[in-house]
Amino acid sequence: MNTLSLLPKANLDRRQLLAQLFFNPADWLFVSGLAGASKDAAALTDDGANLFSMAGTMGAAVPMGLGLALSASARNVAVITGDGEMLMGIGALATVASARPNKLAMVCLDNAMHGETGGQTGHTARGTNLELIARGAGIDETMTISEPEQIADAAKFLVQSPGPKFLVCRVMPTAPSTYKRNMNPLECRMRFRQAFLSAG
Repeated sequence: MNTLSLLPKANLDRRQLLAQLFFNPADWLFVSGLAGASKDAAALTDDGANLFSMAGTMGAAVPMGLGLALSASARNVAVITGDGEMLMGIGALATVASARPNKLAMVCLDNAMHGETGGQTGHTARGTNLELIARGAGIDETMTISEPEQIADAAKFLVQSPGPKFLVCRVMPTAPSTYKRNMNPLECRMRFRQAFLSAG
């Protein structure tokens, strides 16, 4: 079987996507991964206090989001990550499935390449299916979108489906948002701490 036929073509613009998935970003605590995902998340939240950016810590966004979801179980937590980073920390999905935090959503912006290191072709361009991997890890609520007309259903999925949930977004290989983030780690940590404590 040609597994490439199982992967839909990417027709989503990542620079507009998150705002269409999260209508009320203030209702969420966000953890973002590498620079591309972090820029997109910063554009969504206006680099708000409810965003904790992992910046260059490749593979750590989902584990950090899991810890956050377990310690702030009353709040919605969303991880924004990319396909390369997700593959770097793929084992975290099994831990998420075992812990089963009810309000954790993981959104993978899959551009099928390694944008931070020169745009090399990624595994998802060759047939690796991240949704199937997540389901194999034990995550029951999964979804893949690739077309703009699917975004509304994905937004409902993120709000209405029980966690943990895993959404793969097949985005075009464009540059991420151009948002200029606050790169002072102390300031970012302290403001997120306040947002976390207010979450209860």
